[in-house]
Amino acid sequence: MNQPVSTPRLSPEGVAFTVVVDYARHDCLITTQALCKLRAFDSNDPDADIMGIFKAFEANIHGIARRLAAAGVAGSPLVLRPETFTSPRTQ
Repeated sequence: MNQPVSTPRLSPEGVAFTVVVDYARHDCLITTQALCKLRAFDSNDPDADIMGIFKAFEANIHGIARRLAAAGVAGSPLVLRPETFTSPRTQ
């Protein structure tokens, strides 16, 4: 079972969301700085807001979060920072 289980929500640090990996729920957070880095990779909408950026890259963000959780990366929430991402097209 590898699917998101709750609606993403804005937080003071970025966007909080949840994924499930092997029936375990993992609370996650992608920082505003990481979302801004993703926006820099995609010049189609340079004026997108934080949630708009999250939505544009949501599948990629969830995939990375699930891989990190499956690899046993610690954190509650599991935090995705700018250095987590290289290029969204290569992930």
